[in-house]
Amino acid sequence: MCTVVVSLAPAARMPLQLLGVRDEFTGRPWQPPARHWPGSPLIGGRDEQAGGTWLAVHPDIPRVACVLNGRGQLAPQEGRRTRGELPLRAAAQGQQILRKLHDAPGTLHRYDPFHLVCADTVSAALLSWDGSGTSLRELEPATHLLTNAGHAYPPADAGPPPPQDRKAEHFGPKFAAHRPAGDPAATIKDAWADWLALAEGDGLPATDPRAIIVRRELPDGRIWGTTSVTLVALSHHGIRYDFQPVPGEMYQVPGQGAGRLRRMNCATCRKKRRPRAVPAPLSEPRRQAERREDPLGVEEERQPAELPARGLVHLQGPRRVAAGRVRLVLAPRRDAVDLAGRHQH
Repeated sequence: MCTVVVSLAPAARMPLQLLGVRDEFTGRPWQPPARHWPGSPLIGGRDEQAGGTWLAVHPDIPRVACVLNGRGQLAPQEGRRTRGELPLRAAAQGQQILRKLHDAPGTLHRYDPFHLVCADTVSAALLSWDGSGTSLRELEPATHLLTNAGHAYPPADAGPPPPQDRKAEHFGPKFAAHRPAGDPAATIKDAWADWLALAEGDGLPATDPRAIIVRRELPDGRIWGTTSVTLVALSHHGIRYDFQPVPGEMYQVPGQGAGRLRRMNCATCRKKRRPRAVPAPLSEPRRQAERREDPLGVEEERQPAELPARGLVHLQGPRRVAAGRVRLVLAPRRDAVDLAGRHQH
């Protein structure tokens, strides 16, 4: 994760809202959000190379955790551990794991620099590690923006963010000015409102230093860019989880002009996915919802598609439907993507 927005308002109907923008080398494979870890209730995308994740949700608490790559001294190659395991530990165990890591420099030295966020409906915390020193802070009720440099908005003292955080200077006040509803029952457009336009880049080119959606072509031919956008809202009466791979990418549909992202087939989200060079037009979505029983006690329901709303794949829920059960609604949209993203920790 290279940009994270955390909005905590304990008295609100959806007290915790989080936006995660993942930037990474596009050649590293990943899988879309699902229950990828046997025996665990956690839901998140999976890095195929290291087996970790960039963001995980615990639907029963509820709780969300995510990690950003930090800046500083890299860990020794011998004994080095993937940062992708950190959100899994934090989502499963809560903020206590951040405190344990903060007090265990020997363990931290095995990780490359990172910023680890763990949040629920009443509190949020941030653990930062730069390879030599660590800091742990509570995120007070407000809207916060984090980047690879760490906590960037609101500034700790009066005045604008540091010059290296021009992204925070541009986007921080805008995210804070319009906190969305995040309602699990609403359409994506109604649930996230102004955050959608901001998550699409706010009109900035991908090469702008302030850009939240980025793309860089490196001299060795590799591409570094935004590979996904995640929006999560938590409360004790419902959870909302929206996910969009390859954000902002447009494609041409013959005879229909420019369109938004095509649908991600969530029924196969546990399978490895590979990018398709030329997306084909979608047929009309099936009107009959499909249900299947998950061995972990989750009922996944593929709903008929709704009208498109900025290309996000809507994972509404998980929400409780009966004692001891959780309902995860995956509602593909006509304009959402059927392309694989790529991810690296």
